[in-house]
Amino acid sequence: QVQLVESGGGLVQPGGSLRLSCAASGRSFSRYAMGWFRRTPGKEREFVAGISWNGGSTLYANAVKGRFTISRDNTKKTMYLQMNSLKPEDTAVYYCAADGVLYGLGSTTERDYDYWGQGTQVTVSS
Repeated sequence: QVQLVESGGGLVQPGGSLRLSCAASGRSFSRYAMGWFRRTPGKEREFVAGISWNGGSTLYANAVKGRFTISRDNTKKTMYLQMNSLKPEDTAVYYCAADGVLYGLGSTTERDYDYWGQGTQVTVSS
């Protein structure tokens, strides 16, 4: 079992930056691929970024490529999402997720993730 808690959301102006964190408990964190998803009202949850179990490979949605960076620190059992050049359309609840398959390389597909955090709100507005 893995428990995930997101933090770092908030209100930021367009063009600004935020860093989200996802703190995990459970001894297998370092062996799971992880991902970030987001949901806006009236829409389905969408993939944002993913990272392999050891951080060696990453995946990004086209909408955030070049602006967002996913990373992880397995010694701290924490994953991060650095978000730069934020746009109003980035406004959403952001969720972190863990893939329950050991030594995964990451996935863009929501159903591949077994554990989810409660979400943190990010609002980009002037």
